Amino acid sequence: MKKYTNTGSKDTRSGFGAGMTELGQKNENVVALCADLIGSLKFDDFKKNHPERFFQIGIAEANMIGIAAGLTVGGKIPFTGTFANFSTGRVYDQIRQSVAYSDKNVKICASHAGLTLGEDGATHQILEDIGLMKMLPGMTVINTCDYNQTKAATLALADHHGPAYLRFGRPVVPNFTPADEPFVIGKAIMLNEGTDVTIIATGHLVWEALVAAEALEAKGISAEVINIHTIKPLDEEAILKSVAKTGCVVTAEEHNILGGLGESVARTLALNNPKPQEFVAVQDSFGESGTPEQLMEKYKLNNQAIVEAVERVIKRK
Repeated sequence: MKKYTNTGSKDTRSGFGAGMTELGQKNENVVALCADLIGSLKFDDFKKNHPERFFQIGIAEANMIGIAAGLTVGGKIPFTGTFANFSTGRVYDQIRQSVAYSDKNVKICASHAGLTLGEDGATHQILEDIGLMKMLPGMTVINTCDYNQTKAATLALADHHGPAYLRFGRPVVPNFTPADEPFVIGKAIMLNEGTDVTIIATGHLVWEALVAAEALEAKGISAEVINIHTIKPLDEEAILKSVAKTGCVVTAEEHNILGGLGESVARTLALNNPKPQEFVAVQDSFGESGTPEQLMEKYKLNNQAIVEAVERVIKRK
C-alpha cells in the first residue's frame, strides 16, 4: 500500500487561517466576518493586513450571517468564522432563509467541530452539523482532513460560486496530504487501492483510516481507502466503482451516525448497488468533556474501531 507520512502535526484551523491570508492577497473581493473568535479561527493575519475587509461582529452570529448575505449583493465573497456549533445550530434559520434559499455566495467556515473540541464538552461538540447543512438545497459541504487540505479547500471556495459549509477542527493532527495536491470540490481522493474492503473516511478519520489499512494489511486484508472531503456533492462514481470491486464498505466520520457521510454513502449504495456497510461514527449521543484522545477512544472513532468494523463487514460479504 502507499505510505503517507506525517510531515508535522498541525491544527486544521491554522490551514484555514493560512488560506485566508493568501486569499486576502489574491482576491480583493474576499471579506472576512468573525463572531468574537479571531484567534480561535486564525483570522489574525487577515485582520492585520486587510482591516478594511475584516468585520468583527461580536457574539451575534445570526447578525453575522445576515451581514454576509448582504455583502454578496455588492459582489463581495464573505467568509464567516466561528465555532461549528454557532456556525450551524445557532443560526440555522438565518442560513436557510438568507443564504441557502436566496442562493447567496456565502462561505460558512466552522472550527472546533466534533468530539475533538475536547474539554469544552457536549454543549460545544456539535455532531449534527454535517446533517444540518447537507439537507439545505444547493449547499456545498466540505470536511477536510489536515492542514494542507484545509488551506487548499479555503482557496478553492473563493472560486466556487454558491453557498458552502467548510468544517475543520481544533486539535493538532497529522499533516500528510501533499501541499500541492489539487483540491477539486466534489471529487474524492483515492489514498490506497485495495481489493477486500472499501474504507471511506472524512475529516480527522482519514488518517485513522490509513493507519487501519496498514494494520489490516498485516492481517492479510487489502483495504481501499478513499478520502471524501466533499460530502455534498458526493462523488458517487468513485464510491460505486470502489465498492463494485471490493464488495463491502466501512464509513468513518467524527459525526453522529445519523445524517452524516455514512448515511449519504448508504443511500448511494441502496439506489445503485446494495452492499454490506459498517459505520464508524458516534452512536446517536452527545459527547462529554475529555481530551480529544480520550473521547475518540471512548466513542470508538479511531483506527482500531475501523479495523474492527472491517472485520465485521467482511464476514457479511
